[in-house]
Amino acid sequence: MTEVHARSSGDDLSAQPWRDVPREEARWMRPHLPALVDAMVEGVLRHVPEYARPDDPVYVDVMRVAAERGMGHFVQMIADPDASWREVHQVFFDIGYGEAVEGRSLEHLQNALRIASRTAWRYLSREADRLQKPRELAISLAEVNFAYLDLLASAAAQGYARAREKAAGEREQRRGRLLSLLLSDPPAPRDVVAEQAALAGWPLPERLAVIVLNPRPGGGGEGPAGLPPALLSGLDRGRPCLVMPDPDRPGGADRLTATLAGWTGAIGPSVPVDQAGVSLHWAHRTLELMAAGRLDGLRGDGGARPGGLVHADRYVPDLLLQEGWTLAEAAARRRLAPLTALGPHRGRRLAVTLLALLRHGFNATDAAEALRVHPQTVRYRLAQLHEIFDYDIEDPALRLELMLLLPVWLEDAGKERA
Repeated sequence: MTEVHARSSGDDLSAQPWRDVPREEARWMRPHLPALVDAMVEGVLRHVPEYARPDDPVYVDVMRVAAERGMGHFVQMIADPDASWREVHQVFFDIGYGEAVEGRSLEHLQNALRIASRTAWRYLSREADRLQKPRELAISLAEVNFAYLDLLASAAAQGYARAREKAAGEREQRRGRLLSLLLSDPPAPRDVVAEQAALAGWPLPERLAVIVLNPRPGGGGEGPAGLPPALLSGLDRGRPCLVMPDPDRPGGADRLTATLAGWTGAIGPSVPVDQAGVSLHWAHRTLELMAAGRLDGLRGDGGARPGGLVHADRYVPDLLLQEGWTLAEAAARRRLAPLTALGPHRGRRLAVTLLALLRHGFNATDAAEALRVHPQTVRYRLAQLHEIFDYDIEDPALRLELMLLLPVWLEDAGKERA
């Protein structure tokens, strides 16, 4: 802390009231310091239960040192208003720091300071009365006491805040290392992950899911703010990345709707902890295919409502197909060659009809409703399809293959028309 010399503009008394106490008054105060310190420690132990530790003499010693340094400096400020604050500031800064490290509330420390300050003021006021000091002195000592208490409390609060900042920084570093371990390829040993999870204060779940978000323009790669502490967050391939524990609990990722409002993202499948990289891969792949407009039913801008997440495991056929797209193209050209031979217009019309029939179990009425045509039109086209193919298009063993290959054929046919 810098030397306390500056006075507030307009009211010197409220800033440094010790300057208005005659310096010679410090003389009669000094002999009372040992008894005063005893009274202050006793008052804190009696009125602040959190500090009453009869089995911890070291803690009582710390309180005594704080009272001695604080009151010694208090009297010194009256004798010499320009005395240095550095040492006493450090004492109370360290006390505040220690309170945070030990996990206690700053409220207990502030209460202890108030009790000690009030005890000191009462003691000195009684002694001033005994010595028949002017009444104005008691008033001045009250002002000095309040101002001095504020400065000590400020030093303690600074130490407390510094410890909390440091702890938060260390915790974030540990959570970042844990995220890297979880997403590493090959997977890190489970005992290593478990140890880092314990250090990070993150309960290791049985299963997890990885969420990948599209970065926001001008956001510098920063992810969402205000995330629940259960979520690990970081960056992967330049995208905000979140690890959600226990995604199969009721509500799943829907619990994050408000937190992720306005973000576009994809959530990978729920996997065991040692397969987090698998969930990460499919989350990234889903986002890439969303952007390219290659997931059925989703637009190229992501297709998800603002704040929503696209679930990779709801697009398994599309994702598997995209992984083997070149193979699918070759297979589609061979298996669906009769459609190509019909030309772009007629071939496309029959391909769309066949896909609708496959999706509706070859129920002409349902397929016609999906296509918005008359059922008789669908039946007529189905008859044409049976004529051009040299295999049974209604064979259950072929249905999955045809459902996968028809979208590929339609996309390639669209490219040729363009």
